[in-house]
Amino acid sequence: MRAMSLAAIAPLEDNPSPLTLIDAPRPTPGQNEILIRVSVCGVCHTEIDEIEGRTPPPALPIIPGHQVVGVVEEKGAGVSMYKAGDRVGVGWIYASDGSPNENLSEAFRATGRDANGGYADYMVVPEGYAYRVPAVFSDEEAAPLLCAGGVGFRALTLCRLENGERLGLTGFGGSGHLVLQLARHLYPDSEIFVFARSKRERQFALELGAAWTGDTGDAPPQKLHAIIDTTPAWRPVLAALEALRPGGRLVINAIRKEDGDKALMADIDYARHLWEEKVIQSVANVTQHDLRTFLEVAAEIPLKPEVQTWPLAEANLALRALKEGHLRGVHVLKIN
Repeated sequence: MRAMSLAAIAPLEDNPSPLTLIDAPRPTPGQNEILIRVSVCGVCHTEIDEIEGRTPPPALPIIPGHQVVGVVEEKGAGVSMYKAGDRVGVGWIYASDGSPNENLSEAFRATGRDANGGYADYMVVPEGYAYRVPAVFSDEEAAPLLCAGGVGFRALTLCRLENGERLGLTGFGGSGHLVLQLARHLYPDSEIFVFARSKRERQFALELGAAWTGDTGDAPPQKLHAIIDTTPAWRPVLAALEALRPGGRLVINAIRKEDGDKALMADIDYARHLWEEKVIQSVANVTQHDLRTFLEVAAEIPLKPEVQTWPLAEANLALRALKEGHLRGVHVLKIN
């Protein structure tokens, strides 16, 4: 089968084509596993974190990709949830212990990092960590829901927002544009404020119903009850803390932060950034419950991701475009 394989860790600036198109053996499903013929796979910033070593795979080579949509090709022994031909999706959580806090468990394994993922014609996954894809979504639309949407849903839940409270979104890429649509549905009386570097992203946010947009460091016209930060940088953390009202909550939705501007955190001022019971919380991974619940909600709305597609062989180009910020919505690889 065709697969894009990662064999070495290095910054994209030093190795702009870290993935190699290879002919790999087709995997065989084991006990309670299904073999998926992959249709599409989303491209996520977490893949860049893997490639550049901020969350490195435990062993190389590895096939990345964790926003996977395809059909069940074959069942392993003991599989009861799916049959051949069923359309399913796979997210960042490849397997865990099944507990309510399985995202924090030592048993957590990530798709495309701890096990081969969806940048390939086929992949296997435990049946309990595959999800039925609602018919309202095309394969391309469904792919980003499995990570950008699912972890965005978890981040929004952690905001503990009430209808009418003001929400901020810092960074407006794959997750941000889905969370904005989700928040407008769940909290129809809440104004949403978007902080983004590029005018293109800010215009996109206004098209989707944002009440206000500004650059990352701009002060919003009103203090906010909660802010979700999806950027890989540190500067937006300081800006977000300053934009929160007393008792406000900053939820950081990033598996890792890059070190480029980390020194700025030395400028944190207790009275300006932290006082008056402001709360900082990170998002760690996602659970199977998050994804099953979110897909149901997403289908009710229905969410409409903005998708740019690439052939599998151009995965390196898609990753560089994502790294450089040439993005409106999400990138998706078309495979089969």
